[in-house]
Amino acid sequence: MCGRYATTRSAGDLTALFESSDDTEGRLTADHNVAPTDPVPLVRVSAEGHRTLSLGRWGLLPPWSRSAAGAARMINARAETVATSRAYAPSFARRRCLVPADGWYEWVRPAAGGKQAYYMTPLDGSVLAFAGIWSVWDGPTGPLTTVSVLTTAALGELAEVHERMPLLLPRDRWSSWLAPTDRPEALLDPPPPDWLAGLEIRPVGPAVGDVRNDGPHLTARVPVARSAVPEEMTLF
Repeated sequence: MCGRYATTRSAGDLTALFESSDDTEGRLTADHNVAPTDPVPLVRVSAEGHRTLSLGRWGLLPPWSRSAAGAARMINARAETVATSRAYAPSFARRRCLVPADGWYEWVRPAAGGKQAYYMTPLDGSVLAFAGIWSVWDGPTGPLTTVSVLTTAALGELAEVHERMPLLLPRDRWSSWLAPTDRPEALLDPPPPDWLAGLEIRPVGPAVGDVRNDGPHLTARVPVARSAVPEEMTLF
């Protein structure tokens, strides 16, 4: 977790929502099935001190990486260790960002067998902001911006889907996450329970399991048997 998510808003929508400039150069496209090493939008603070929307590759590569081979294993950084990890700590201290998303996917293995995919998304259709960190890697074709999403222990009904969840930042925490600070560890609190209550846990079809699939049908609710739902979850 988090290994697959959706981000479909246009650059114009995101710059308005995050009050940022646009540095995507027309390259941002909707993606209902973001997978490791895919290009993703991120919001960070520019050298001039302004928010800017840009693109990065999902899977952080520290500057000292010899190749991009390990990027797919670096899509997530654990909130519990991000401040002490050799790979993540420098970015956590100085290069934090917001990763816009519509929602994210997880899979449950019911006792009856098989797998059921779920899509976690705001009930009101608002944008999500994952807590992220970024770095620049000097690759063979030039500088490459890369990004990781922070994860934390799942709370409430989300814990019945997966033990981890993205570190979600309510709007009133966006500015503090992006601002310089000598104590970034103080920014790692999970969102409050009443805010998390505004998320829908939506059963979706199996097509999202194939990274080659894309489109709004991937996030559409599907009927699901009660035997495929953990007892503690209230989806009906």
